[in-house]
Amino acid sequence: MGIIDFFVNLLKDPRGFIAGWIVALGPIWVYTPLFLIVFVETGLVFFPFLPGDSLLFAAGVFSADGGGLNLWATLIVFYLAAVLGNTSNYWIARLFGSRIIDSGKVKALTPERMAKLDHFFERYGGLTIVITRFMPFFRTFAPFIAGTGHMNFAKFTFFNVIGGVTWVSLFVLVGYFFGGVPFVQEHFEVIVLGIVAVSVAPAFIGVIKAAMNGRKGKGGE
Repeated sequence: MGIIDFFVNLLKDPRGFIAGWIVALGPIWVYTPLFLIVFVETGLVFFPFLPGDSLLFAAGVFSADGGGLNLWATLIVFYLAAVLGNTSNYWIARLFGSRIIDSGKVKALTPERMAKLDHFFERYGGLTIVITRFMPFFRTFAPFIAGTGHMNFAKFTFFNVIGGVTWVSLFVLVGYFFGGVPFVQEHFEVIVLGIVAVSVAPAFIGVIKAAMNGRKGKGGE
């Protein structure tokens, strides 16, 4: 299975993957792939497409009684992955940010997204790190942009911890408390896709607005 196929299938069926990991790895080592996926999504600017939101939700479902995961262990592992991932991303940008941007190898790090994040930092300051936690793609790029000069490390760490804890708690606990509802069980795949759609919506709307504003600007010249 290629890496792209793996992530596409994980996005479609996180419940199936977690169930398989519980059986194959056991109640302790199962947390290793969960940690790595969230860490890589938030920590490496090359992987902004990983299914963080849906994975957190599915892990919350399995953290309910009899699901195979422990709620507190799940929360702590994801807290660490989210915070350490952003921290890694920040320092990669501090040390190599200009080279990575100039190389053009990160195709998803478009000038439009960078401009959008610049606007977020100008308008919301450190809260950008918290807000973008709930926006796929942008949550991967925000700590990178912060590391290129928008924020000192102490301030970044403060908002990084708040954002990471809030993001993880929300999705894991929603899965924990509502995953056992029969409707959720019967329509799990649809709900997961809905979570992804809602998460992506702000970024998608932002792209549309930017495109419309660009056209208006050209029309007014």
